[in-house]
Amino acid sequence: MAAFLVLFFSTWVFFVHGIPVQGNPIPLVIWHGMGDSCCNPISMGAIKKMVENQIPGIYVLSLQIGNSFVEDVENSFFLNVNVQVARVCDQLAKDPKLQQGYNSMGFSQGGQFLRAVAQRCPNPPMRNLISVGGQHQGVYGLPHCPGESSHVCDWIRKLLNSGVYTKVVQDRLVQAEYWHDPLNEEDFRNNSIFLADINQERSVNKSYKSNLQALKKFVMVKFLKDTMVIPPDSEWFAFYKPGQSAHIIPLQNSSLYTEDRLGLREMDKAGKLVFLGVEGDHLQFTHEWFNENILPFLH
Repeated sequence: MAAFLVLFFSTWVFFVHGIPVQGNPIPLVIWHGMGDSCCNPISMGAIKKMVENQIPGIYVLSLQIGNSFVEDVENSFFLNVNVQVARVCDQLAKDPKLQQGYNSMGFSQGGQFLRAVAQRCPNPPMRNLISVGGQHQGVYGLPHCPGESSHVCDWIRKLLNSGVYTKVVQDRLVQAEYWHDPLNEEDFRNNSIFLADINQERSVNKSYKSNLQALKKFVMVKFLKDTMVIPPDSEWFAFYKPGQSAHIIPLQNSSLYTEDRLGLREMDKAGKLVFLGVEGDHLQFTHEWFNENILPFLH
Protein backbone atom coordinates (compact mmCIF):
# COMPACT_ATOMS: atom_id res chain seq x y z
CA MET A 1 0.00 0.00 0.00
CA ALA A 2 2.81 2.41 0.89
CA ALA A 3 4.53 1.74 -2.42
CA PHE A 4 1.23 2.33 -4.23
CA LEU A 5 0.71 5.67 -2.45
CA VAL A 6 4.22 6.82 -3.32
CA LEU A 7 3.65 5.92 -6.98
CA PHE A 8 0.24 7.63 -6.99
CA PHE A 9 1.61 10.81 -5.40
CA SER A 10 4.58 10.96 -7.76
CA THR A 11 2.32 10.56 -10.79
CA TRP A 12 -0.04 13.26 -9.44
CA VAL A 13 2.88 15.69 -8.97
CA PHE A 14 4.08 15.10 -12.52
CA PHE A 15 0.75 15.57 -14.27
CA VAL A 16 -0.63 18.38 -12.14
CA HIS A 17 2.51 20.44 -11.73
CA GLY A 18 4.44 19.31 -14.79
CA ILE A 19 7.58 18.71 -12.73
CA PRO A 20 9.64 15.62 -13.58
CA VAL A 21 10.02 13.40 -10.55
CA GLN A 22 13.15 11.59 -11.69
CA GLY A 23 16.36 13.11 -12.97
CA ASN A 24 17.08 16.74 -13.73
CA PRO A 25 14.83 18.97 -15.83
CA ILE A 26 15.82 19.37 -19.48
CA PRO A 27 18.05 22.45 -19.82
CA LEU A 28 16.80 25.48 -21.74
CA VAL A 29 18.74 27.78 -24.08
CA ILE A 30 17.29 31.24 -24.79
CA TRP A 31 18.27 33.67 -27.58
CA HIS A 32 17.01 37.25 -27.36
CA GLY A 33 15.81 39.51 -30.14
CA MET A 34 16.99 42.68 -31.87
CA GLY A 35 18.17 45.44 -29.54
CA ASP A 36 17.86 43.25 -26.46
CA SER A 37 20.38 41.40 -24.34
CA CYS A 38 20.67 38.13 -22.49
CA CYS A 39 20.02 39.51 -19.06
CA ASN A 40 17.79 42.55 -19.32
CA PRO A 41 15.71 42.31 -16.11
CA ILE A 42 12.49 43.38 -17.86
CA SER A 43 12.84 40.98 -20.81
CA MET A 44 15.11 37.93 -20.98
CA GLY A 45 16.06 38.19 -17.33
CA ALA A 46 12.38 38.07 -16.40
CA ILE A 47 11.74 35.12 -18.74
CA LYS A 48 14.67 33.21 -17.25
CA LYS A 49 13.44 33.82 -13.72
CA MET A 50 9.87 32.87 -14.63
CA VAL A 51 11.00 29.53 -16.09
CA GLU A 52 13.24 28.82 -13.12
CA ASN A 53 10.36 29.50 -10.75
CA GLN A 54 8.02 27.18 -12.65
CA ILE A 55 10.56 24.36 -13.17
CA PRO A 56 12.74 24.11 -10.03
CA GLY A 57 16.29 22.99 -10.69
CA ILE A 58 16.27 23.75 -14.43
CA TYR A 59 19.47 25.05 -16.04
CA VAL A 60 18.64 28.09 -18.20
CA LEU A 61 21.32 29.52 -20.47
CA SER A 62 20.37 32.94 -21.83
CA LEU A 63 22.83 33.58 -24.64
CA GLN A 64 25.07 36.63 -24.51
CA ILE A 65 26.62 37.46 -27.86
CA GLY A 66 29.77 39.31 -26.84
CA ASN A 67 31.69 40.03 -23.67
CA SER A 68 29.36 42.61 -22.17
CA PHE A 69 25.78 43.87 -22.04
CA VAL A 70 26.66 46.64 -24.52
CA GLU A 71 28.36 44.24 -26.96
CA ASP A 72 25.39 41.90 -26.76
CA VAL A 73 23.00 44.67 -27.81
CA GLU A 74 25.33 46.00 -30.53
CA ASN A 75 25.91 42.55 -31.98
CA SER A 76 22.15 42.06 -32.43
CA PHE A 77 22.46 44.75 -35.12
CA PHE A 78 25.97 44.53 -36.50
CA LEU A 79 27.57 41.09 -36.07
CA ASN A 80 27.20 38.75 -39.05
CA VAL A 81 24.53 36.17 -38.17
CA ASN A 82 26.58 33.28 -39.49
CA VAL A 83 29.39 34.29 -37.13
CA GLN A 84 26.91 34.51 -34.25
CA VAL A 85 25.49 31.06 -34.97
CA ALA A 86 28.97 29.53 -35.21
CA ARG A 87 29.93 31.04 -31.85
CA VAL A 88 26.75 29.77 -30.22
CA CYS A 89 27.27 26.28 -31.64
CA ASP A 90 30.76 26.23 -30.17
CA GLN A 91 29.49 27.47 -26.80
CA LEU A 92 26.75 24.85 -26.63
CA ALA A 93 29.12 22.05 -27.65
CA LYS A 94 31.44 22.95 -24.76
CA ASP A 95 28.74 23.31 -22.09
CA PRO A 96 28.77 20.10 -19.98
CA LYS A 97 25.22 20.73 -18.77
CA LEU A 98 23.79 20.49 -22.31
CA GLN A 99 25.39 17.30 -23.55
CA GLN A 100 22.33 15.10 -23.01
CA GLY A 101 20.13 17.52 -24.94
CA TYR A 102 18.30 20.78 -24.39
CA ASN A 103 15.21 22.73 -25.35
CA SER A 104 15.55 26.11 -27.01
CA MET A 105 13.44 29.25 -27.10
CA GLY A 106 14.17 32.17 -29.42
CA PHE A 107 12.49 35.55 -29.26
CA SER A 108 11.92 37.51 -32.49
CA GLN A 109 15.08 37.18 -34.62
CA GLY A 110 16.44 34.78 -32.02
CA GLY A 111 13.84 32.32 -33.31
CA GLN A 112 15.35 31.94 -36.76
CA PHE A 113 18.87 32.09 -35.32
CA LEU A 114 18.16 29.09 -33.09
CA ARG A 115 16.63 27.29 -36.06
CA ALA A 116 19.98 27.76 -37.80
CA VAL A 117 21.64 26.19 -34.76
CA ALA A 118 19.28 23.21 -35.01
CA GLN A 119 20.03 22.78 -38.71
CA ARG A 120 23.78 23.33 -38.58
CA CYS A 121 24.82 21.96 -35.20
CA PRO A 122 23.10 18.72 -34.13
CA ASN A 123 25.41 18.15 -31.17
CA PRO A 124 24.41 18.54 -28.44
CA PRO A 125 20.90 17.59 -29.60
CA MET A 126 18.14 20.18 -29.54
CA ARG A 127 14.86 18.57 -28.46
CA ASN A 128 12.15 21.22 -28.82
CA LEU A 129 12.53 24.53 -30.64
CA ILE A 130 10.15 27.29 -29.56
CA SER A 131 10.11 30.33 -31.82
CA VAL A 132 8.35 33.30 -30.20
CA GLY A 133 7.67 35.79 -32.98
CA GLY A 134 10.56 34.52 -35.13
CA GLN A 135 10.61 35.60 -38.79
CA HIS A 136 11.23 32.32 -40.60
CA GLN A 137 10.50 33.66 -44.06
CA GLY A 138 12.14 36.98 -43.30
CA VAL A 139 10.72 40.49 -43.26
CA TYR A 140 9.74 42.97 -45.95
CA GLY A 141 8.70 46.07 -44.11
CA LEU A 142 9.47 48.58 -41.41
CA PRO A 143 8.55 48.34 -37.73
CA HIS A 144 5.27 50.10 -37.01
CA CYS A 145 5.00 51.31 -40.60
CA PRO A 146 1.46 52.53 -41.47
CA GLY A 147 0.92 49.78 -43.98
CA GLU A 148 1.16 48.62 -47.54
CA SER A 149 -0.68 51.68 -48.89
CA SER A 150 1.80 54.17 -47.44
CA HIS A 151 4.00 55.80 -50.09
CA VAL A 152 6.54 56.56 -47.36
CA CYS A 153 6.85 52.85 -46.54
CA ASP A 154 7.39 51.99 -50.18
CA TRP A 155 9.94 54.76 -50.67
CA ILE A 156 12.06 53.71 -47.67
CA ARG A 157 11.72 50.07 -48.69
CA LYS A 158 13.10 50.89 -52.14
CA LEU A 159 16.06 52.63 -50.54
CA LEU A 160 16.75 49.52 -48.48
CA ASN A 161 16.40 47.31 -51.51
CA SER A 162 18.86 49.39 -53.48
CA GLY A 163 21.67 48.10 -51.29
CA VAL A 164 20.34 45.42 -48.97
CA TYR A 165 21.76 42.51 -50.99
CA THR A 166 25.20 44.02 -51.56
CA LYS A 167 28.06 42.18 -49.87
CA VAL A 168 28.99 45.03 -47.56
CA VAL A 169 25.43 45.38 -46.22
CA GLN A 170 24.88 41.66 -45.91
CA ASP A 171 28.11 41.22 -43.99
CA ARG A 172 27.51 44.09 -41.56
CA LEU A 173 23.78 44.50 -40.93
CA VAL A 174 21.97 41.67 -39.17
CA GLN A 175 18.47 42.63 -40.30
CA ALA A 176 19.60 42.71 -43.96
CA GLU A 177 20.49 39.04 -43.61
CA TYR A 178 16.85 38.08 -43.20
CA TRP A 179 15.36 40.81 -45.43
CA HIS A 180 13.21 39.01 -48.00
CA ASP A 181 12.12 41.01 -51.04
CA PRO A 182 9.28 39.19 -52.84
CA LEU A 183 9.63 41.57 -55.80
CA ASN A 184 13.23 40.44 -56.31
CA GLU A 185 13.23 36.77 -55.37
CA GLU A 186 16.24 36.01 -57.57
CA ASP A 187 18.32 38.69 -55.85
CA PHE A 188 17.28 37.35 -52.45
CA ARG A 189 17.99 33.77 -53.44
CA ASN A 190 21.45 34.53 -54.79
CA ASN A 191 22.70 37.14 -52.33
CA SER A 192 21.07 36.62 -48.92
CA ILE A 193 23.92 35.16 -46.88
CA PHE A 194 21.78 33.81 -44.04
CA LEU A 195 18.05 33.32 -44.60
CA ALA A 196 18.33 32.03 -48.17
CA ASP A 197 20.85 29.49 -46.92
CA ILE A 198 18.90 28.10 -43.96
CA ASN A 199 15.70 28.04 -46.07
CA GLN A 200 17.46 25.98 -48.75
CA GLU A 201 16.74 28.55 -51.48
CA ARG A 202 19.89 27.90 -53.50
CA SER A 203 20.45 24.18 -52.98
CA VAL A 204 19.37 21.43 -50.62
CA ASN A 205 21.73 20.56 -47.80
CA LYS A 206 20.52 17.14 -46.66
CA SER A 207 21.98 17.58 -43.18
CA TYR A 208 19.96 20.78 -42.65
CA LYS A 209 16.83 18.78 -43.38
CA SER A 210 17.65 15.74 -41.28
CA ASN A 211 18.89 17.83 -38.36
CA LEU A 212 15.70 19.88 -38.27
CA GLN A 213 13.58 16.74 -38.52
CA ALA A 214 15.33 15.39 -35.43
CA LEU A 215 13.39 17.90 -33.34
CA LYS A 216 10.58 16.47 -31.25
CA LYS A 217 8.53 19.65 -31.63
CA PHE A 218 8.97 22.88 -33.59
CA VAL A 219 6.67 25.42 -31.95
CA MET A 220 5.94 28.69 -33.78
CA VAL A 221 4.22 31.55 -31.96
CA LYS A 222 2.55 34.23 -34.07
CA PHE A 223 1.39 37.55 -32.62
CA LEU A 224 -1.96 38.18 -34.24
CA LYS A 225 -1.75 41.98 -33.95
CA ASP A 226 1.96 42.28 -34.69
CA THR A 227 3.01 45.70 -36.01
CA MET A 228 6.74 45.06 -35.73
CA VAL A 229 7.12 42.10 -38.10
CA ILE A 230 6.00 42.62 -41.70
CA PRO A 231 4.40 40.36 -42.66
CA PRO A 232 3.53 38.78 -39.29
CA ASP A 233 2.63 35.60 -41.22
CA SER A 234 6.38 34.97 -41.47
CA GLU A 235 6.16 33.86 -37.84
CA TRP A 236 4.24 30.81 -39.11
CA PHE A 237 6.56 30.34 -42.12
CA ALA A 238 4.11 32.03 -44.53
CA PHE A 239 5.07 34.85 -46.89
CA TYR A 240 4.07 36.98 -49.83
CA LYS A 241 3.45 35.36 -53.18
CA PRO A 242 6.55 36.03 -55.34
CA GLY A 243 6.30 39.11 -57.52
CA GLN A 244 4.00 41.14 -55.27
CA SER A 245 3.65 42.24 -51.65
CA ALA A 246 -0.03 41.91 -50.81
CA HIS A 247 -1.20 38.29 -51.06
CA ILE A 248 0.12 35.83 -48.47
CA ILE A 249 0.80 32.18 -49.27
CA PRO A 250 0.40 29.89 -46.23
CA LEU A 251 3.28 27.56 -45.45
CA GLN A 252 1.35 24.51 -46.65
CA ASN A 253 0.91 26.07 -50.13
CA SER A 254 4.50 27.27 -50.48
CA SER A 255 7.21 25.64 -52.59
CA LEU A 256 9.29 25.24 -49.43
CA TYR A 257 6.58 22.91 -48.11
CA THR A 258 5.50 21.16 -51.31
CA GLU A 259 9.12 20.48 -52.32
CA ASP A 260 9.85 19.69 -48.66
CA ARG A 261 13.30 21.23 -48.82
CA LEU A 262 13.48 21.51 -45.02
CA GLY A 263 11.38 18.48 -44.16
CA LEU A 264 8.57 20.65 -42.80
CA ARG A 265 5.89 18.70 -44.67
CA GLU A 266 7.05 15.44 -43.13
CA MET A 267 7.28 17.09 -39.72
CA ASP A 268 3.77 18.52 -40.11
CA LYS A 269 2.32 15.11 -40.97
CA ALA A 270 4.14 13.62 -37.98
CA GLY A 271 2.61 16.21 -35.65
CA LYS A 272 5.93 17.89 -34.94
CA LEU A 273 4.88 21.39 -36.06
CA VAL A 274 2.88 23.42 -33.56
CA PHE A 275 1.29 26.74 -34.57
CA LEU A 276 0.25 28.98 -31.68
CA GLY A 277 -1.47 32.35 -32.00
CA VAL A 278 -1.56 34.96 -29.29
CA GLU A 279 -3.54 38.20 -29.25
CA GLY A 280 -1.36 41.26 -28.98
CA ASP A 281 1.54 43.09 -30.58
CA HIS A 282 5.07 41.77 -30.98
CA LEU A 283 6.29 39.77 -27.96
CA GLN A 284 3.30 40.85 -25.87
CA PHE A 285 1.94 37.99 -23.79
CA THR A 286 0.89 37.33 -20.21
CA HIS A 287 2.47 35.03 -17.64
CA GLU A 288 -0.73 32.99 -17.70
CA TRP A 289 -0.55 32.50 -21.46
CA PHE A 290 3.12 31.52 -21.23
CA ASN A 291 2.52 29.03 -18.44
CA GLU A 292 -0.41 27.42 -20.22
CA ASN A 293 0.98 27.31 -23.76
CA ILE A 294 4.78 27.26 -23.56
CA LEU A 295 5.75 25.52 -20.33
CA PRO A 296 4.45 22.10 -21.52
CA PHE A 297 7.15 22.12 -24.20
CA LEU A 298 9.93 22.78 -21.69
CA HIS A 299 9.60 19.46 -19.86
